[in-house]
Amino acid sequence: MPRAAILFVRIVEAMNYRIGRMAMYLLFLLAGVLLWSIVAKAFWQPPLWTQEMAQFTMVAYFVLGGAYSLQLGANVRMDLLYGRWSPRRQAAVDAVTVFAMIFFLGVVLYGGIDSTIYALEIGERSRTVWRPYLAPIKIIVCLGTVLMILQSLAFLIRDIARLRGEEI
Repeated sequence: MPRAAILFVRIVEAMNYRIGRMAMYLLFLLAGVLLWSIVAKAFWQPPLWTQEMAQFTMVAYFVLGGAYSLQLGANVRMDLLYGRWSPRRQAAVDAVTVFAMIFFLGVVLYGGIDSTIYALEIGERSRTVWRPYLAPIKIIVCLGTVLMILQSLAFLIRDIARLRGEEI
């Protein structure tokens, strides 16, 4: 494999690993927001922002951890036949099916970018009482989608290398 392809795989996987590990800590932020919501409802007036902030935090956790989850192989896979195949045959099938994943993520990114641009142009806000701006969470969704596309391309390069008898 060309050095540039190997370097691409290493950089993408290192970046996704670090971002995924940082995204794991968003669960603590989520727990803090929900704990504050419970305490505030019990002793004072319920805050307006906690439910939506919890939703935004969960979306960020899910989307930013997506590429990390792919990297670790923590996604669900139908293993009826796949587990019995040789690593070379698995790589051949993965090299074909990764294009479906890249296409899907491309469609998500296309819609996400369009929605983000709209949110930035008009200053789109949520329709709740808190009325936060929606552009920041839409930017995070686009960023997470780009990270998953990059991880998918890294998978494709690894599969091609495996088909050529090399390991990255």
